[in-house]
Amino acid sequence: MWWPFSKKYSLSDTGLLDGATDGHSHLLPGVDDGIRQMEDTLSCLHIMEHAGIEHQWLTPHVMEDMPNEEEKLRELFAEVQQVYAADEGGTGRKIELHLGAEYMMDNLFASRMDAGTKLLCTYEEGIVLVETSIVFPPLNLEDTLHRILSLGYRPMLAHPERYQYMRDSDYRDMFRKGIHFQLNLPSLIGAYGDIESSRAEWMLEKGMYYIWGTDTHRVGQLEATLFRHSLSSKVVSLLEHFKG
Repeated sequence: MWWPFSKKYSLSDTGLLDGATDGHSHLLPGVDDGIRQMEDTLSCLHIMEHAGIEHQWLTPHVMEDMPNEEEKLRELFAEVQQVYAADEGGTGRKIELHLGAEYMMDNLFASRMDAGTKLLCTYEEGIVLVETSIVFPPLNLEDTLHRILSLGYRPMLAHPERYQYMRDSDYRDMFRKGIHFQLNLPSLIGAYGDIESSRAEWMLEKGMYYIWGTDTHRVGQLEATLFRHSLSSKVVSLLEHFKG
């Protein structure tokens, strides 16, 4: 698809989200720093319906400060599914919901791997969505990623464009080693800063991303990402290629 060079587009305008999968969100209410109330979860799902999203992954944080257990997450997820199925406030076209997780690679994560705890996968069977501090890497980052691989999982680094400690060579090295990358769509509209936006565009150009996600934490944030901010024609073209 050709996009006029001078025009700006919102994500919703592009049509790129029609039939799309959002691989990262914090819509499971009350379990982390994301959505707090069920009514806001529904509001976000209605917005996503209008944008054309067909598959939505709910990926709550799992970390030392938020030690969510799989059983509890599954119970709440089942409640969200039930409430959403009965909800009549959207477009009438229901999004298919999936439960995953976003694991901080901290001591809790290491202890769960030590214990042989089965990890929640995201987007595809075997893929584990992981993150680190935005500012500092864990001391054993490379070892942790290698261990995830050794356990038969495929690690996917959430929003890698946001990590201040990463350099171009780090991304290339991880990519060669089979580490997947997940793009935060808000990065492309400058939600986290110009450096993060430029890095996300560079990674798109290099074909490094495996999936994208909204990383939704608030209703207003989602509205801004999809409808209020604009993308250049170059970025839209890159996303079109990525989708295809």
